[in-house]
Amino acid sequence: MKTQNFLALNLILLAGVVCYPAVQKEKTAGVHKLLLISFDGFRWNYDQDVDTPHMDYLATEGVKAKYVTPPFVTMTSPSHFTIITGRWIEDHGVIHNMMFNTETLWKYDYKETQNKTEWWDNGVLPLWITAQNQGKKTASFHYPGGNANYSGQSVTRSLAESFNHPDKNETEWRENIDIVMNWFAKDDFDFVTLYYGEPDSTGHFFGPETEARKKIIQQIDRTLGYLLASIEKHRLKDTLNVIITSDHGMTTVKKKPAINEILLKDYIKFKDLVKFDIVDYGAFGMILPKKGKEEEIYQKLKNAHPHLHVYKKEEFPQHFHYAKHKRVLPILLYGDPGYVINGRFILYINKGDHGFDNEDMDMKTIFRAFGPDFKKGYLAEPFDSIHIYPLMCKLLGVQPELNNGSLALTEDMLSSSASGKSLVPLLGLGTIGLLFLLMAI
Repeated sequence: MKTQNFLALNLILLAGVVCYPAVQKEKTAGVHKLLLISFDGFRWNYDQDVDTPHMDYLATEGVKAKYVTPPFVTMTSPSHFTIITGRWIEDHGVIHNMMFNTETLWKYDYKETQNKTEWWDNGVLPLWITAQNQGKKTASFHYPGGNANYSGQSVTRSLAESFNHPDKNETEWRENIDIVMNWFAKDDFDFVTLYYGEPDSTGHFFGPETEARKKIIQQIDRTLGYLLASIEKHRLKDTLNVIITSDHGMTTVKKKPAINEILLKDYIKFKDLVKFDIVDYGAFGMILPKKGKEEEIYQKLKNAHPHLHVYKKEEFPQHFHYAKHKRVLPILLYGDPGYVINGRFILYINKGDHGFDNEDMDMKTIFRAFGPDFKKGYLAEPFDSIHIYPLMCKLLGVQPELNNGSLALTEDMLSSSASGKSLVPLLGLGTIGLLFLLMAI
């Protein structure tokens, strides 16, 4: 009997060694394609005071979540990388929109950082690379992180935004959809991420509670109508799943009376105390003190302003899942909703911003999903954006990397046929699965 058990186990192990690589190289039967679209800065309730017939249609033809909670810090690159990896920011290491160096004192702006592999490649693989390693064709169209290399691998096809890219050109938005649809229909891509810089730009410049914001939401809605028509035109309706989401919300920045302005130089002397800082970037900031000056800076700032929160790195609230990464500087600051942090001067001109506590409702984002694997007319309860990653892995038939998400939070969105699909065959169960099989023999 023991000999039979030993032979059976060896057959299982041998089958796993022989068959699993074949699963990685071949298209998975019955698995559909996936398009992930992110509209930067689309607050969860932006469509509630605007006529959005196509978004309303998607809610009846697919899934709508009440809202999604982004990670802290609620910035574009960190939040987008959480979606594509399923990891908290302190795990994936993309802690800010700007790459910075505390020795050279260099700071790279958002778009320049997109081309800095060393900022993105921290040992955590995004879904593009994981899917490619399992036989999928993937592409990134302007999505943050898509232009970097990961362990020497690049995304099969990637486009990064130019420095002068127009965020709100509706014609260009439609051209981008045409390009992506051809990637699916003609080039047989399995997974594509598509990023738009609106309504973030409009929310910053004009503010979220304005007619300008309402107009850009209507433009987004028209673009979704164009997407639906394009899916039909390319005969992808039965083979393409689509997820539409965002990275963070937007809130109005309070600029008057003067007490609403948080100006750090009123409380500390930068020249005497600070070696490096990354402030003047909305609601969030970090400081690297000069040697021996950490406690002095902390004491001077911790009760400086009624709407400023100041922490030492080791004391930063754990529920943010932010401060444990080595890149995070020793002192962290963030303002209450509407209060931005200024360093030496007030140069701030934005009327709207983000970067605030991710529990504030103005930081919440949207979620829509439709396609052959999603239920129709399903209203999902709120969830954290880390849970989008395992959902995407499920839809693509990809074995996920280690992640902080849970499919249990999103699986109810899927139709019965889709939720019954296995991510990997029996022979890909791994160590835990083999132990259960051994116990059953």
